[in-house]
Amino acid sequence: MSNSNIILEINEGIAFITINRPRALNALNEALLDELIEVFINVKKNIEVKAIILTGKGKAFVSGADIAEMNELNPVEGRALMMKGHSVMNLIESMEKPVIAAINGFTLGGGCELAMACDIRISSEKAKFGQPEVKLGIIPGFGGTQRLSRLVGKGMAKYLIMTAEIISADEALRIGLVERVVPAEELMGNAIKVAKTIMSNAPYAVAVAKSVINNGISLDMKSACTLEVESFTAPFSSDDKKEGMSAFLEKRTPRFTNK
Repeated sequence: MSNSNIILEINEGIAFITINRPRALNALNEALLDELIEVFINVKKNIEVKAIILTGKGKAFVSGADIAEMNELNPVEGRALMMKGHSVMNLIESMEKPVIAAINGFTLGGGCELAMACDIRISSEKAKFGQPEVKLGIIPGFGGTQRLSRLVGKGMAKYLIMTAEIISADEALRIGLVERVVPAEELMGNAIKVAKTIMSNAPYAVAVAKSVINNGISLDMKSACTLEVESFTAPFSSDDKKEGMSAFLEKRTPRFTNK
């Protein structure tokens, strides 16, 4: 799949999804949101794909929503666009396959929200982050008020959203917005290494762990631990569990089914 807005390449079980609107700093317009839904549904169904790396072309990961497009919307149309944005973020977040954001540059507004919907965020040292929507007279609308507070805490989320401050990659790492910062030339190699490390583990267990983390974080501790116990039984009875434990006891590398 390749078009004006998205490039998809699949290599060694990894789907590389590149947002390709560099002249607009990869701003999210409605057409691009539709294409993101399409491409993520396609890789979700593709049994050859075991992990996904999402990045941007040029100077930006995603610079935000397309303000020129948003400026023409009335409240009803604006709500419809926000709901479409939420569909994209929820699709990414609920994917059984791990999604890694390789953050190459400006990651602002909807771009920061897109990165936060991914499982792991690896950032170039040159990247910049922020939720500057209040400067435009609006608020984050693709899940930013909720995912940001869950990642960095309520106070820091309020600070970033209410001040509209743009922060460096190192500051994003310090507050927990990203998991790793690397030199720009090492970004994709680092993302691939993380993807391959995850892919070497039992895929069903990885998917279940992701689901339990996502669904348990909004629960009280007792309910979340109950969810963990109930979810534990599914991979415990899988072929991959048998293979993983047998390989450990036999001191060899496990050969998981990847199904």
